[in-house]
Amino acid sequence: MDLFNPQTDETTNLLPKDGTVNYYGKVFSRNEADFYRENLLNTIDWKNDEAVIFGKLILTKRKVAWYGDQEFEYTYSNTTKKALPWTKELLDLKKAIEEKTGETFNSCLLNLYHSGEEGMAWHSDAEKDLKKNGAIGSVSFGAERKFAFKHKESKETVSLILEHGSLLVMKDETQTHWLHRLPTTKSTQKPRVNLTFRTIVR
Repeated sequence: MDLFNPQTDETTNLLPKDGTVNYYGKVFSRNEADFYRENLLNTIDWKNDEAVIFGKLILTKRKVAWYGDQEFEYTYSNTTKKALPWTKELLDLKKAIEEKTGETFNSCLLNLYHSGEEGMAWHSDAEKDLKKNGAIGSVSFGAERKFAFKHKESKETVSLILEHGSLLVMKDETQTHWLHRLPTTKSTQKPRVNLTFRTIVR
């Protein structure tokens, strides 16, 4: 099911079963979104992402950064990251997203996609460090990109376009039953910054 022009609001669950995904649309004005895009591109401590696959260290073109309340360690793709202290802008964004959703978060994983040729394969955010069935608040700045979900058993798919300055929230059993991805596209050469606010448990 494609939701490219969803006539929905944030109370609508985009998934047909086994989880909850709410799309809030553009929660920041154009000026705010432009400000945060430029600020994050230029002030975040970006690093090429790393993954260990079959014992070999792979560097991605996509860049990432990890921030949090404490020096949280977060392990995925067989590599471990240690959280950096929040910047003022990230704290402002965290507060805005918490007020909008009623959720609380203690960390944020940021991804920088330099163009549509960089994406993310099917995966779920179910690492043991994350609060089980906790909410993940995904904020997008920059190029509009398609985002897709696929049910792990039925293979049903749901996709939508994530807009500049928009918020998507995944929660409940979504990560248990659904995969998600950011497909590559040749239709945009503009960068996209994505922030996923999360809750790490000790």
